[in-house]
Amino acid sequence: MEDRSDDLKKDIYVRLRRIEGQVKGIQNMVEKEACCKDMLVQIAAVRAAINKVGGLMLENYAINCMDLEKNKENNDKIENLVSTLLMFLK
Repeated sequence: MEDRSDDLKKDIYVRLRRIEGQVKGIQNMVEKEACCKDMLVQIAAVRAAINKVGGLMLENYAINCMDLEKNKENNDKIENLVSTLLMFLK
C-alpha cells in the first residue's frame, strides 16, 4: 500500500505535466495571435494550477520535512493548514 507521500508526489508530477501542456498551449496562442482575452483566461488557469501545486507541496513538506503524518488527527490538521494558507494566498 502506498503512503500519502507517494500519492502526493504522483499528483504533483501529473499536475506539473498538465501545467506544462497549458503553457505550451499559451505559447501556440501567442504565435497564432489568438484573442488576448482567451490567452488571459488560459494564464489564469495556469496560475490557479500552480497555486494548487504549491498547496500540495506545502502538504508534502508538512508530511516529509516536519514528520507530522503520525495519525488521522495530524492529517486533518495538515489539510486544514494547507487550505487556510491557499485561501490566504489567493
